[in-house]
Amino acid sequence: MDFGVVLQTDPPARAVVESMRAAEGSGFGYGWTFDSVVLWQEPFVVYSQVLAATRNLVVGPMVTNPTTRDWSVTASLFATLNDMFGNRTVCGIGRGDSALRVLGRKPATLAELGSAMRVIKDLAEGREASPHGVPVRIPWVRDGKLEVWMAAYGPKALKLVGEQADGFILQTADPDIARWTIGAVREAAAGVGRDPASVTVCVAAPAYVGTDLAHQREQLRWFGGMVGNHVADLVARYGDSGAVPRALTDYIAGREGYDYAHHGRAGNRSADFVPDSIVDRFCLVGPASAHVERLRELAELGVDQFALYLMHDKKDETMAAYGAEVIPNV
Repeated sequence: MDFGVVLQTDPPARAVVESMRAAEGSGFGYGWTFDSVVLWQEPFVVYSQVLAATRNLVVGPMVTNPTTRDWSVTASLFATLNDMFGNRTVCGIGRGDSALRVLGRKPATLAELGSAMRVIKDLAEGREASPHGVPVRIPWVRDGKLEVWMAAYGPKALKLVGEQADGFILQTADPDIARWTIGAVREAAAGVGRDPASVTVCVAAPAYVGTDLAHQREQLRWFGGMVGNHVADLVARYGDSGAVPRALTDYIAGREGYDYAHHGRAGNRSADFVPDSIVDRFCLVGPASAHVERLRELAELGVDQFALYLMHDKKDETMAAYGAEVIPNV
């Protein structure tokens, strides 16, 4: 299993760069960031500094979207970084949540997302594409490579992942949800003649190594609120039973809105509806041994990478614990 770390690009950017450098030193192979340029700093500027400060770390957004940048711009950003540092980027992408809603805009449709993934990958790898109906190609790309990993929860989105994406990003560490979603992705991949095993599976969730479970839960409750935004969209589309498992839908009954000013932050009051049981299922808490046990379970389900969100008051300590006690034992 590979390991990644997910950070927010809070200023100063040099602190993000140093954290990514430390992550590589602790055995992490991927460095991810949020991509909401109103709430945080522009990540692609920071990626150039991270790549310069590390030797092998692969960087990318978790996740970008098809709307805030023209697809040709997104492709050129990745292609430029790859040309400078040797194909060390990955494009995590989804319909868009905080980056769009904070501007009063709706997430992209799945049709738009599917088209964007094709165009971005083709252009970044030097092939011709037609982002606006006009065939174009980035002429200076040589031997470019860009994997596109799609974040998804719902049945139609999981089907698109299996049919088209290079990787699947699941933002919850719940084994039951992982089992259902991975199965749906693999079924869709097989349905179009793809090798299901060729789709990389990345589970992303907060992790906090320690013994004070009550404190850990309060520090990580924000994640249930963030996931709840996507679940609310699913319930609006599919209802609260049937196509989407109750493991995802039941807990949002007490959700009453969401303040993006506190998105991804410990102490987010918009996540007060999230019960302790959801924190324990969606996140990794407890001593290092508990993390190892959960990660081994996820690996048996086909998870290729665990990317841990570090948004709490013991970020450095958790990263160090992973380097010393978790990564070597998974």
